[in-house]
Amino acid sequence: MKTVHAIISGRVQGVGYRAWAVDAAKSLSLCGWVRNRADATVEAVFQGSDEQCQQMLDKCRSGPLYANVTGIVTADQDLPVIDNFTGRSTL
Repeated sequence: MKTVHAIISGRVQGVGYRAWAVDAAKSLSLCGWVRNRADATVEAVFQGSDEQCQQMLDKCRSGPLYANVTGIVTADQDLPVIDNFTGRSTL
């Protein structure tokens, strides 16, 4: 089980990115969460196989229709297993 923490920057708020990420992660059977941050980025944690996490990060590079992703910073993390994928409130 791999856990990846990601900070996604660019035009990623006000374009449905968080809801899109929930749907995309669930379609890949990932667990974790996603939320908007006060600094206009989106933060996410993805848990799954190496391949599932990489597929999600690849999807995150384009995001939903009106998003314009300019960067993704990732770090592997060691977190307890999360049971599902959810959207969280803005931090």
